[in-house]
Amino acid sequence: MEYGEDFEVKIATNHDSSVIIKMLKQIAQWMKDNDINQWRFLLEGGDDEEIEQGIFNQETYIVLKDKKIMATFTLLSEPSEWDRHIWGSDISSKSLYLHRLAILPAYMKKGIGQSILTWIEDNANDKEFLKLDCVTDNIKLNNFYKCNDFEFIGVTDGHSKYQKSIKKNEIFFK
Repeated sequence: MEYGEDFEVKIATNHDSSVIIKMLKQIAQWMKDNDINQWRFLLEGGDDEEIEQGIFNQETYIVLKDKKIMATFTLLSEPSEWDRHIWGSDISSKSLYLHRLAILPAYMKKGIGQSILTWIEDNANDKEFLKLDCVTDNIKLNNFYKCNDFEFIGVTDGHSKYQKSIKKNEIFFK
């Protein structure tokens, strides 16, 4: 699906797995090199299987510019084991869980993250909330979500929890 003039969002395929994993590790290394405490476990191969499973389950998306992957993210309509650890038992099935929103450094600070969040909201269908977490001491990322109208819910296990209402306002005409 084309979004704006700048990029296209597509469901990732198994063919994209190695590129996505390499990209996430590249971004994790960039964050480590810039003293940003986020995703260090990815550098040791942590989550490789989970990433591949998300792609297989068609829960992972790629964001393309000029047919090249510049970003990726995963959306879960059911909470993962990690989500249950962070959020507790969420009895509502009206939430989407955002994981591994990652943009290559060359494309950072160009509004792409905000545009991806808008795309997610526009394509959330019957969901009411978009939920995510990030390392509490990653100040820039916490500020990014606050600036994009996410509500800070609290901290669990060193991770800030954010949610945003994405319920569509339906107008009924008589």
